[in-house]
Amino acid sequence: MLFASFTFTLMKVCVKLIPHIPAIEIILFRTVISLGISLFFLTRQRVSVWGNNKLVLVGRGVTGATALIIYFSLLQQIPLATASTLQYLAPIFTAVLGIYLVGERVQKLQWLFFAMSFAGVLVIQGFDPRISFWHLLMGISASFFMGLAYNFIRKLKSSEHPLVIIIYFPMVMLPISGIWSAFVWVQPQEWDWLVLILVGLFTQIAQFLMTKAYQKEELSKVSILTYIGIIYSLAFGFFLFDETYNMITYAGMALVLSGVILNVVWKKVPRKT
Repeated sequence: MLFASFTFTLMKVCVKLIPHIPAIEIILFRTVISLGISLFFLTRQRVSVWGNNKLVLVGRGVTGATALIIYFSLLQQIPLATASTLQYLAPIFTAVLGIYLVGERVQKLQWLFFAMSFAGVLVIQGFDPRISFWHLLMGISASFFMGLAYNFIRKLKSSEHPLVIIIYFPMVMLPISGIWSAFVWVQPQEWDWLVLILVGLFTQIAQFLMTKAYQKEELSKVSILTYIGIIYSLAFGFFLFDETYNMITYAGMALVLSGVILNVVWKKVPRKT
């Protein structure tokens, strides 16, 4: 999960390096690369691409695709670390939706931690003029669909090969991004091609590592390791994009991270039956 977090951050950096390319076009390149790599390795291992639990696999593909479209669009509009912070609301939705989808329990005190994180988001939106209400809504929506996708992965932990779970995303996303891109296409120039390829490669590596992590361990245990990504995002944002923040915005980020981390730590505390 640590490696997945770092690689996802590299992918976000690549997306921000090409703001003149429409988000859906970047997703199209990412989708084609992911589909090609997944098919290659599934063929080598003689694993069927269709899997066993097709309904849940399609659900994982649709929710993942929806989250990515929203998030890539958001990533091109707001600072890197802020976009990453909003993305960290996903574990909250993962935990809450997990009550109904995979039967995981949420303790009473965890709701306080959830409220702390959402309060942090409101602080960020209220004190950073670069973040509008629309951006806030986009970030929350993307995190909600990510939470759904993570729960679908958890449901598939014992029935599917990790690459089968991954390949359903590009299978769902390819026709959507292909048709949409035809209407908004911007011709990539010179280094754009390399960056677009790296988006696909970094995503594929990160997706595989993340899927393995969620299959092998409880959602609440591995999700805490993703939060080191905010450090990567702050560093890359500062050195590559000259992004800085006021102290109140930093406090909002700290509230978001504190709420989510406290939630994960609390779930690990042993309690009497």
